[in-house]
Amino acid sequence: MPAVKVRDNESFEKAFRRFTKACEKSGLMSEIKKHQHFEKPSERRKRKMNAARRKQRKLQMIENA
Repeated sequence: MPAVKVRDNESFEKAFRRFTKACEKSGLMSEIKKHQHFEKPSERRKRKMNAARRKQRKLQMIENA
């Protein structure tokens, strides 16, 4: 869990903004969204296969450039 210490003379809004950024960086928000709804094993496999394909395509684009 990311933690943010409020600095001297720092507004709550700024500290909260830093906290949300830290949560996004750590992947906490995407993890929460992923677990909001049940995902069938077949859907999980499809999602992972599509991500692997995208990654391969991206690597090929970089190689060819």
